[in-house]
Amino acid sequence: MIFVTDANGQTIYTGNEWETLTGQSIGESLGLGWLDRVHPDDRKVVLDTVEEARKAISQFSIRYRVIRPGGSMVWVAVGCIPSIGPPDYSFIGYLGSLTELAPPSSNSMTAYGNVNTFVPPPSRAEPMAADHLDQIADHLILTNSLIEANG
Repeated sequence: MIFVTDANGQTIYTGNEWETLTGQSIGESLGLGWLDRVHPDDRKVVLDTVEEARKAISQFSIRYRVIRPGGSMVWVAVGCIPSIGPPDYSFIGYLGSLTELAPPSSNSMTAYGNVNTFVPPPSRAEPMAADHLDQIADHLILTNSLIEANG
């Protein structure tokens, strides 16, 4: 699932898969509404990582728990790359990808964030995104990770 933020870190687009994963509507997820579905113990790690990356205009990766419909938890991996826009190559926000991790829960996992490091989410046996914007974003994020990995 992809998402897009503005330069202040406010979510301005969330892929439709978010509603299926969390039970939260797309409208409710915008801005910082998505934080309502982040496990309370993981919110500080998520917010600190996003803010550090935003100040540095850097790529980042985060692993944290999301609250599913019914209250169960699932681990997710997020990777984000900065978007730079014309005409003056200014930072306009982030393009990010969120993937549910398998297995869905583990007592040995902890939330963490890495700034200056984009770790692409693990591939899963799921159908390709049906939305054209999601497909384009998936290709951009994958391309960025390959460039970073290979210099």
